[in-house]
Amino acid sequence: MFDYNHALILAFMLFTLGTAGVLLRRSALVVFMSIELMLNAVNLVLVVFSRLRGDLDGQVICFFIMAVAAAEAAVGLAIIIAFFKRKKHVDLDRASLLRS
Repeated sequence: MFDYNHALILAFMLFTLGTAGVLLRRSALVVFMSIELMLNAVNLVLVVFSRLRGDLDGQVICFFIMAVAAAEAAVGLAIIIAFFKRKKHVDLDRASLLRS
Protein backbone atom coordinates (compact mmCIF):
# COMPACT_ATOMS: atom_id res chain seq x y z
CA MET A 1 0.00 0.00 0.00
CA PHE A 2 2.79 2.46 0.88
CA ASP A 3 5.16 2.95 -2.04
CA TYR A 4 8.68 3.61 -0.79
CA ASN A 5 10.01 4.50 -4.23
CA HIS A 6 7.65 7.43 -4.63
CA ALA A 7 8.51 8.78 -1.19
CA LEU A 8 12.25 8.51 -1.88
CA ILE A 9 11.85 10.19 -5.28
CA LEU A 10 9.90 13.00 -3.60
CA ALA A 11 12.62 13.36 -0.96
CA PHE A 12 15.28 13.49 -3.68
CA MET A 13 13.34 16.17 -5.57
CA LEU A 14 12.85 18.22 -2.39
CA PHE A 15 16.54 17.98 -1.52
CA THR A 16 17.54 18.93 -5.07
CA LEU A 17 15.18 21.91 -5.00
CA GLY A 18 16.63 23.01 -1.66
CA THR A 19 20.18 22.66 -2.94
CA ALA A 20 19.34 24.71 -6.03
CA GLY A 21 17.80 27.38 -3.80
CA VAL A 22 20.93 27.59 -1.67
CA LEU A 23 23.29 27.73 -4.64
CA LEU A 24 21.34 29.98 -7.00
CA ARG A 25 19.43 32.47 -4.87
CA ARG A 26 20.95 35.42 -3.05
CA SER A 27 18.24 36.42 -0.61
CA ALA A 28 18.96 35.27 2.92
CA LEU A 29 15.31 34.36 3.47
CA VAL A 30 15.19 32.13 0.38
CA VAL A 31 18.46 30.46 1.36
CA PHE A 32 17.09 29.92 4.86
CA MET A 33 13.88 28.36 3.50
CA SER A 34 15.93 26.17 1.14
CA ILE A 35 17.95 24.81 4.05
CA GLU A 36 14.71 24.02 5.87
CA LEU A 37 13.47 22.23 2.75
CA MET A 38 16.62 20.13 2.68
CA LEU A 39 16.15 19.21 6.35
CA ASN A 40 12.57 18.13 5.65
CA ALA A 41 13.75 15.97 2.74
CA VAL A 42 16.19 14.20 5.05
CA ASN A 43 13.41 13.75 7.60
CA LEU A 44 11.25 12.12 4.93
CA VAL A 45 14.05 9.69 4.05
CA LEU A 46 14.53 8.83 7.73
CA VAL A 47 10.83 8.11 8.17
CA VAL A 48 10.68 5.99 5.00
CA PHE A 49 13.65 3.87 6.01
CA SER A 50 12.33 3.59 9.54
CA ARG A 51 9.05 2.28 8.22
CA LEU A 52 10.86 -0.04 5.80
CA ARG A 53 12.87 -1.57 8.66
CA GLY A 54 9.90 -1.73 10.99
CA ASP A 55 11.48 0.15 13.90
CA LEU A 56 11.12 3.62 15.35
CA ASP A 57 14.77 4.73 15.36
CA GLY A 58 14.48 6.89 12.24
CA GLN A 59 11.30 8.52 13.48
CA VAL A 60 12.91 9.38 16.82
CA ILE A 61 15.89 10.93 15.03
CA CYS A 62 13.44 12.81 12.80
CA PHE A 63 11.77 14.23 15.92
CA PHE A 64 15.10 15.53 17.23
CA ILE A 65 15.96 17.03 13.83
CA MET A 66 12.61 18.85 13.86
CA ALA A 67 13.33 20.21 17.34
CA VAL A 68 16.77 21.44 16.28
CA ALA A 69 15.28 22.93 13.09
CA ALA A 70 12.72 24.86 15.15
CA ALA A 71 15.46 26.32 17.33
CA GLU A 72 17.53 27.08 14.24
CA ALA A 73 14.55 28.82 12.66
CA ALA A 74 14.08 31.06 15.69
CA VAL A 75 17.75 32.03 15.88
CA GLY A 76 18.16 32.32 12.10
CA LEU A 77 15.14 34.56 11.67
CA ALA A 78 16.30 36.75 14.55
CA ILE A 79 19.68 37.18 12.84
CA ILE A 80 18.04 37.96 9.51
CA ILE A 81 15.72 40.54 11.11
CA ALA A 82 18.65 42.18 12.94
CA PHE A 83 20.63 42.26 9.70
CA PHE A 84 17.71 43.81 7.82
CA LYS A 85 17.25 46.48 10.49
CA ARG A 86 20.90 47.40 10.25
CA LYS A 87 21.60 47.13 6.51
CA LYS A 88 18.08 47.58 5.01
CA HIS A 89 18.54 44.50 2.79
CA VAL A 90 18.97 40.76 3.11
CA ASP A 91 20.96 40.24 -0.10
CA LEU A 92 23.84 37.85 0.56
CA ASP A 93 25.97 39.29 -2.25
CA ARG A 94 25.92 42.73 -0.67
CA ALA A 95 26.48 41.45 2.84
CA SER A 96 30.10 41.40 3.94
CA LEU A 97 30.23 40.96 7.71
CA LEU A 98 27.87 41.90 10.48
CA ARG A 99 30.11 44.75 11.50
CA SER A 100 29.08 48.29 10.62
